[in-house]
Amino acid sequence: MKEPIVIPLIKESLLAFVKNSVGSNTFRNFYAEVNGERKDITQDGFRSCAVFISSILLQFSLIKEGHTTVEGVVRDIEKNGWYKIDKPKAGCILIWKPEKFDESIQLWIQHAGFYIGDDQAISNSEKIRTPQIRHWTYDDTKKITAMYWHDRLND
Repeated sequence: MKEPIVIPLIKESLLAFVKNSVGSNTFRNFYAEVNGERKDITQDGFRSCAVFISSILLQFSLIKEGHTTVEGVVRDIEKNGWYKIDKPKAGCILIWKPEKFDESIQLWIQHAGFYIGDDQAISNSEKIRTPQIRHWTYDDTKKITAMYWHDRLND
């Protein structure tokens, strides 16, 4: 008997991974040693969007390593065949404009997620601390600064 020919459907599978992650605690904690001290650098899910994105992209070999910052994700995707697009497509990566988080130390936080179609995105919620579905522009309150696409998502 002949073995079946199996061709992975990357975009469909990636979107399933993203949608199935909603409410999951999987991406909530990432530990590192910082100046000799053990820390959860994602702050129990408060800053987990980069871990969420890079973990899924790694599953499909669409980047080379995991990341804990959006800046690290962007550097990796740009080196690995992702490019900017003008209109969102289901499966693309969204990068939102950085927002001031702490006025006293001038800390700005960047945010990223996946566009899933129908004006919806999934990204980590800093309030709920797990991936959540939301309007892709946060109901016109957050500006998208970049959208990235990879040709391996063309089904």
